[in-house]
Formats: sequence, structure tokens, C-alpha cells
Amino acid sequence: MTESAPIYDDKAHVRGNLDLRNAEWKRPPEPEPEDGHVEIAFVEHTDGATYVAMRNSKQLEPVLVFTMAEWDAFVAGAKDGEFDEPW
Repeated sequence: MTESAPIYDDKAHVRGNLDLRNAEWKRPPEPEPEDGHVEIAFVEHTDGATYVAMRNSKQLEPVLVFTMAEWDAFVAGAKDGEFDEPW
């Protein structure tokens, strides 16, 4: 059996402690599909950092949390076609 790599969670202090009650969720302007839209919100944490929260508009949990560096890398990859389907 192969051992898995150790898990490093640099946002452990944020998960479950990010106040999303006043988050301003952003979504695409088109009509909502049956399975929902991806929504994002930029949320300031008490540690002074801003995090990006992401969820499905039809399933409000779980909420994924990204640092700004992670979000910037994701957006750059999307713009570069990194996530395009190969067919």
C-alpha cells in the first residue's frame, strides 16, 4: 500500500471561522441553470487577510475557501486554457 502525502492545511484557522453572513456573492448574469451557478465572494477575515469563498448557488454548503494567491493562480490557469476539456 502506498502512503499518501502529508496534508498541509494553511487555512485551518479560517475554515469554519469565516463569517459569510454578510458576504456579497457574485454569479454569472445568465439565467440560473437547473444545477445552479458557481458563486464567489471576497471575504475579509479577522486575521486581516481577504479570502475567496466559492459555493454552488443550489447547494450552499460546502463552501470552498481560497487565499488570494490561490485564486489568482486559478484565474490565470483558466485564462490560459489550463482547464479546457481536451476534446
